[in-house]
Amino acid sequence: MQANEIFESMTESVLDGDAEGAAQLAELALKAGIDPLVAIDKGFLPGVTEIGDAFGAGVAFLPELVMAGAAMKEAVSVLEPVMIERGATREQLGTVVLATVRGDIHDIGKSLVGTMMSAHGFRVVDVGVDVAPDLIVQTVRDVDADIVGLSALLTTTMPAQGETIGALDAAGLRSRVKVMIGGAPVTAEYAEEVGADAYGEDAVSTVATARRLLGLAGNGEPVR
Repeated sequence: MQANEIFESMTESVLDGDAEGAAQLAELALKAGIDPLVAIDKGFLPGVTEIGDAFGAGVAFLPELVMAGAAMKEAVSVLEPVMIERGATREQLGTVVLATVRGDIHDIGKSLVGTMMSAHGFRVVDVGVDVAPDLIVQTVRDVDADIVGLSALLTTTMPAQGETIGALDAAGLRSRVKVMIGGAPVTAEYAEEVGADAYGEDAVSTVATARRLLGLAGNGEPVR
């Protein structure tokens, strides 16, 4: 197979949610001498972008997005060790700390956001679910985060988003970190009410929102 054919097959593997096929294509790319960064950017990432756009347009649905994310993860798991060995790293747009807030154990939305953001060049630190404000604050400090993403899937746990923002403020970190909140019951109005910088409507939109918060254009370049 020619390189372009491999790239097209990679894109299709993500669109089809074929994790095993994506991993095999990643192996094939390495054997063909294709740089792993090129494989990600020209092969797999276009698939993630396409399925994300389809989801945003209501043409694709949550299961397809989940499967596409799994395929992307499998591909990256094959390519990443080679990138590390060669000392190659993708350009990182910023560091994002993700957490489902205290009292809430829902994970899928946060995981989807992490997959999308990682695929588009962000360093993602996922703290997990049912995370207390103090741990989020400490993680933000430890990794020098640029953005914090707080998920709540229950109306009863939404107040913990505001509590966490307050904890960041009390720790003197609020002025240097952007906060996005999201989850099924969360609204843009609520995000403004609790002092968040932005509302993440879904996994796809959070990528563009994160770029905007950091003053980046769609291609990762600074907005001019």
